[in-house]
Amino acid sequence: MNPEEITQRLELLRIEHRDLDAAITALGDATVPDQLQLARLKKKKLKLRDEIAWCEDQLLPDIIA
Repeated sequence: MNPEEITQRLELLRIEHRDLDAAITALGDATVPDQLQLARLKKKKLKLRDEIAWCEDQLLPDIIA
């Protein structure tokens, strides 16, 4: 993947991460929240966070000082 593709992917992941955050909040505010669905959404959000971190690492190389 070239840097432009990584940047585009990163933006899409961040949008999806925000959407999941909103969905988790809305589901948690329900009178009887579905705990299984909440757990699935949170797990998916964590996977997205890992992928976001990977993309950021690809764009910003390690600098050993």
